[in-house]
Amino acid sequence: MKDAITKEDFCRGLEQHKRIASIKDPRHIELALRRRDQLSGVFLLMGHIGVVKGYVNVFKEHGLPVFMHLEKIGGLSTDRYGLEYLAKSIRPSGVISTKTNIVKNAKKMGLITIQRFFLVDSEGLDNIAKSLSQTEPDIIELMPARIPDTICKVKSFTSLPIITGGLLYEEAHAEACLSHGATAISSSRPELWGMPERKLTES
Repeated sequence: MKDAITKEDFCRGLEQHKRIASIKDPRHIELALRRRDQLSGVFLLMGHIGVVKGYVNVFKEHGLPVFMHLEKIGGLSTDRYGLEYLAKSIRPSGVISTKTNIVKNAKKMGLITIQRFFLVDSEGLDNIAKSLSQTEPDIIELMPARIPDTICKVKSFTSLPIITGGLLYEEAHAEACLSHGATAISSSRPELWGMPERKLTES
């Protein structure tokens, strides 16, 4: 089993690969493993308490940082005791949550924290700024990704790495987000898990 990844290591990986596989289907696990050299990590958006440790171990054994979206995992309590069990027994690289108190407590447990925000109107931008001042997550994720100009607005009040995802259907959508300042994109579509062939051959 690989040693625990640090926040600094993960952020360096984000800068290098810029792609995260959001896993919603067990059939996509093998696909993500095959493309692990092109990925910064994996967001686990499926499973339940009985199987999730096995998923986490598989990704970690292959050197992929794995983050559990706590609102998507069945049977896992997100109170202090549940998070302590998560940190000590399941041992993902970190967690994703929309909830401020969960992010705060997970950070105390030594987990890398990603706070997910949904932007539905201009008030959402103010809420992000207010929440960040209280929570201090390690990374933020903006949803949906198809509003790339808002990435610039969020970058104006935070230096945290920004991941964006949701409603990404083609490579041009991913590139638009990256060109507007996103550090990386997350997607459940395997065709977006690696840089286009033309870019791979040019590098």
